[in-house]
Amino acid sequence: MSLLDCFCTSRTQVESLRPEKQSETSIHQYLVDEPTISWSPPSTRASEVICSTNVSQYELQVEIGRGFDNLTSVHLARHTPTGTLVTIKITNLENCNEERLKALQKAVILSHFFQHPNITTYWTVFTVGSWLWVISPFMAYGSASQLLRTYFPEGMSETLIRNILFGAVRGLNYLHQNGCIHRNFKASHILISGDGLVTLSGLSHLHSLIKHGQRHRAVYDFPQFSTSVQPWLSPELLRQDLHGYNVKSDIYSVGITACELASGKVPFQNMHSTQMLLQKLKGPPYSPLDISMFPQSESRMKSSQSGVDSGIGESVLVSSGTHTVNSDRLHTPSSKTFSPAFFSLVQLCLQQDPEKRPSASSLLSHVFFKQPYFEFL
Repeated sequence: MSLLDCFCTSRTQVESLRPEKQSETSIHQYLVDEPTISWSPPSTRASEVICSTNVSQYELQVEIGRGFDNLTSVHLARHTPTGTLVTIKITNLENCNEERLKALQKAVILSHFFQHPNITTYWTVFTVGSWLWVISPFMAYGSASQLLRTYFPEGMSETLIRNILFGAVRGLNYLHQNGCIHRNFKASHILISGDGLVTLSGLSHLHSLIKHGQRHRAVYDFPQFSTSVQPWLSPELLRQDLHGYNVKSDIYSVGITACELASGKVPFQNMHSTQMLLQKLKGPPYSPLDISMFPQSESRMKSSQSGVDSGIGESVLVSSGTHTVNSDRLHTPSSKTFSPAFFSLVQLCLQQDPEKRPSASSLLSHVFFKQPYFEFL
């Protein structure tokens, strides 16, 4: 039974949606050619003890957000047999057109095949009639954009930005090493767990550079991104010309996200698409850190020659290569300074020429991520 067949099951049927194990080549083939994918019952593993497909075992607590162009509601829920808190995404498939169904299918399949600590995991996926339920670990701090809205309306401290970006770029580097472009890197797709683990989500726009076993230098697939996503997109994605784009387009999005985390506001938001493209095509020394890119707001960011972050309230730990954040209290620093290393990172990511941008792998070795970490009590 194909996924689209599963999506059209009767309203009383509950089906588990979990792909059969496939090779890396078949994953890329799916991403490019979109063949019909067969689904089989999930294999026995520990997470199924918690994440069963029995709807009556989940107690919805509260809606904590919406996503997928407002078609998906995100809930905090409790698995009643164990008391474990989980996140449940519920989507009415009858409201989704064919393109959105394929995007959901892609996200579900890839979350199963990609195994990395900094890539968001789906524990189990099933349909209840026309409703798609996706069960995943509860990320206590939510997304980075939620942290901005709730605790850091004027932007985060450099210490916290460094920690969050490092985990997200590690996940991005894993995708790039597997020949995939994320195409939707932004703060709302960076999730933080209760123990501070940072994971990258939002796989529905993922695209593969590999076709018929060969890795291509560029792709020419230009989906119709909503205007709400455009501020994070690279100039080459917005331009949609014969040059195409590659994984370096994600690096540009990293730079925009860094500005978003630093200022608490999204660069280019509410700007007309044409004006946005012209601004992005200027390239360095232009930077969205400029006050002019944040209409009706003022920037408090200053460059610090000392490189010391003035933020307080965060404590950052490093363990086994995975950065974690522990915080007894979160609040917006009254004033923030940013090191030259931070501005260097942003400028590198926002190069107008994709070839001048660093790879995700080299970005992880940037001096910004090598600076000392401080604990604030």
